[in-house]
Amino acid sequence: MPFNIGWVELTLILVIVTMLFGVGKLPEVFGAVGKGIKEFRKESGTENKGGAASTSATTTEPPADPAVESK
Repeated sequence: MPFNIGWVELTLILVIVTMLFGVGKLPEVFGAVGKGIKEFRKESGTENKGGAASTSATTTEPPADPAVESK
């Protein structure tokens, strides 16, 4: 685990978060945290290649010139 955090510490953090936000808001809070982490990974370029990452700028090449026959 990162930062050497054990299950006791994680349980304590979960209890504190539950007391602060209430049970009804937990899905919203963790959803926002997940979106933030995903956005950070996307911007830093460390997102898994399994997901469909779209880019805002697309490059299109002009059509090739038709071949002109020699006489």
